[in-house]
Amino acid sequence: MATAEKTQGFRCPGCSANMEFDPASGGLRCRFCGHTEVVPPSTQKVEAHPLAEGLAEAAAKANSLGAGTLEVTCDGCGSVVAFQPPEVAGKCPFCGSAIVAQAKAADPLIAPDAVLPAKIPQVQAQTAVRQWLAARWFAPNALKKMAQQEGIAGVYVPFWDWAADTQTRYTGERGEHYWETEYYTETDNNGNSVQRSRQVERTRWYPASGQVARSFQNVLIPATKSVNEQRLEALEPWDLESLCGYEPAYLAGFRSQRYQVELPEGLEKAKQEMAEVIAQDVRKDIGGDEQRIEGMDTQTSNVTFRHLLLPVWIGAYRFSGKLYQVVVNARTGEVQGERPWSVVKVSLLVVAILLVIILLVAIGGRH
Repeated sequence: MATAEKTQGFRCPGCSANMEFDPASGGLRCRFCGHTEVVPPSTQKVEAHPLAEGLAEAAAKANSLGAGTLEVTCDGCGSVVAFQPPEVAGKCPFCGSAIVAQAKAADPLIAPDAVLPAKIPQVQAQTAVRQWLAARWFAPNALKKMAQQEGIAGVYVPFWDWAADTQTRYTGERGEHYWETEYYTETDNNGNSVQRSRQVERTRWYPASGQVARSFQNVLIPATKSVNEQRLEALEPWDLESLCGYEPAYLAGFRSQRYQVELPEGLEKAKQEMAEVIAQDVRKDIGGDEQRIEGMDTQTSNVTFRHLLLPVWIGAYRFSGKLYQVVVNARTGEVQGERPWSVVKVSLLVVAILLVIILLVAIGGRH
């Protein structure tokens, strides 16, 4: 098996070059001589941690991504990207800016508990991005050319994975519909005032209160601020049942981002997501035709978390001075992103529509 000297990468026994993780095979591969190796099984168990333990560890900052890991801060977007020699930071995968800052030893952090190994090779991800761009009718042609030239980078993005039990007491109102006959006066075609009637829906409101309980699992909160949160959510689902204990070999040839959302902030975001689901439970418990929620008091217990690294391929492009990102789920191939609108193409479409309208009016005027 290739030796895992983390300061020197994973050496190929055939040519001594550094091997990289190959998503297609799920093992290590040397891109120079083609030699392959199986990723060593991780001795780390994928376990959740009690919140108190995580807060204590966050305060101590006793762990890191691995010995020899370097990190560099991008001046363009502020992202902190971790990598292992002999790889160089090069270009920021989040904004495309050239990184010119001096790399330094990675700061101690809450260590990752698990990694979801990349499954989609870079070539397949690049094809998916090109197809995605090709389907954007009004994207500037220059952006499509840039996408082909600049390519995409593999990054393991940090997430907090939360679980908790909740008990919620609520107060509110239950609305029940009923129909009522309403009389009104209007003027008919002969100018006479006539009285008519119609059925109008009304609502009676009754006080409501009660308690609901729910256990939450796998509440995923992105721990990055470098990628749009809604875009990352759109990449779901993630097959978390395939998580592996953290093993640096999976990151060989990829980059990993240090979490930007600290543990307490991640917990607050998780509680916000839980609150939306709890509100749905409350409405269902209130019943009736409509519901009003006046107050919810939620008690949370058995809070646990995991620090996960999930794989994405990401391309960052600048067009007319603005940054655009395209991200690919490196497990499923799902593509999400943004692109600029081509003013020329949109203008041509508007002109074409106007010409069609003028032509139809002209044809109609002849009949």
